[in-house]
Amino acid sequence: MRNYLILFLLLVININALQAREIEVCKSCEVKTIQAAIDMAEDGDTLRIKSGTYNEHDLTIIDKSLTIIGEDFPVIDAQMKGTALSVKAENFSIEGIKIINVGTSHTNDFAAILVSNAKNFEIRNNLLDQVFFGILIERSSEGTVSGNIITSNATDQASSGNGIHLWKSENISVKNNEVIGLRDGIYLEFVKDTEVLDNLCKDNLRYGLHFMFSDHNVFTENIFENNGAGVAVMYSKFIDMNGNHFRKNWGSASYGLLLKEINDSELKNNIFEDNTIAISADNTNRINYIENDFKDNGYAIRIRGAVYDNIFERNNFLYNSFDVAYTGKLNDNKFSNNYWSGYSGYDLDKNGIGDVPFRPVTLFSYLVNQTPEAIVLLRSVFIGMLDFSEKVSPIFTPADLIDDQPQMKRIQW
Repeated sequence: MRNYLILFLLLVININALQAREIEVCKSCEVKTIQAAIDMAEDGDTLRIKSGTYNEHDLTIIDKSLTIIGEDFPVIDAQMKGTALSVKAENFSIEGIKIINVGTSHTNDFAAILVSNAKNFEIRNNLLDQVFFGILIERSSEGTVSGNIITSNATDQASSGNGIHLWKSENISVKNNEVIGLRDGIYLEFVKDTEVLDNLCKDNLRYGLHFMFSDHNVFTENIFENNGAGVAVMYSKFIDMNGNHFRKNWGSASYGLLLKEINDSELKNNIFEDNTIAISADNTNRINYIENDFKDNGYAIRIRGAVYDNIFERNNFLYNSFDVAYTGKLNDNKFSNNYWSGYSGYDLDKNGIGDVPFRPVTLFSYLVNQTPEAIVLLRSVFIGMLDFSEKVSPIFTPADLIDDQPQMKRIQW
């Protein structure tokens, strides 16, 4: 009986395989438009789009599991008229397509590829240029967005969209993409159990990465460079940010990483380099900052308020204007075993740990927080004297904020 069941299943599989077909689309083919191919296709079919330019928009796939493959990056020109391709289906893939000229709107989120209420999908190795939104995914799960290059020339936030935008979705992998010249590079809202891996987000108007109300996510090995306001992680918990590079995010309201109302998370093995403020923390609790490099930033760590039970351990603070800045006198965070390039203590017992504790918060950083114009005195001898007197007898800065085991050598990790 069991053998008959196996034979029956094999027969069904073979019949389905025979029914699946490949539809070619080209100017000289029997099927000349992509929408015509979509209309005639059935579950399991492959649409092979030949090289050329297809002036089409509002292409729509509903409840059809299709594989779309482009040969030599055929161009879908949406002619600034709206969304190029919309998909509402399961088990589909889109690969090797170039989409250009997606229309802008103040009332509609036009996208190169719009995915809604979908499951088990792949969007990979596509070129998206001159777009409003690049890839917009909503109410979907079990998807992969990989190897795509998304570019635009956004000039203001009101008339631009995001490169990869996820809303109310879960179990999505966003990896190996490049997003340049959009509003936000990658944006997540109400997203969970998702990984953002090995992406490059640079020269975006606002944030390289921006996510809100999104728990249990992982962000690893990404590069966020020269974005208007850096990266913002807000109103979320259980976030792992490991191995990322935040660099050259400069401006009066710019950060390498802005953390606001983030709890129970970890930042490890990240590099913060040449940012106005490497990390700005506001209402963040139980965050572990482990083995990160803070190099040549204006501020390495800027603590604003309601920041409790955080651990800063085995980090390298290298040549920042201010290593740590506080807005108040209270400290409920732990600093231990960090390397500070500004540490001038000694190590008589040669155990690699400074014999004199280090106070990373200077009086001058406090003064600059109160009066930003005071920054012009940064290198003056007078300021050095003030900082020294505050370290001897703290009045304005947190007296208990010390690293009692400062490392004598830069930490390797």
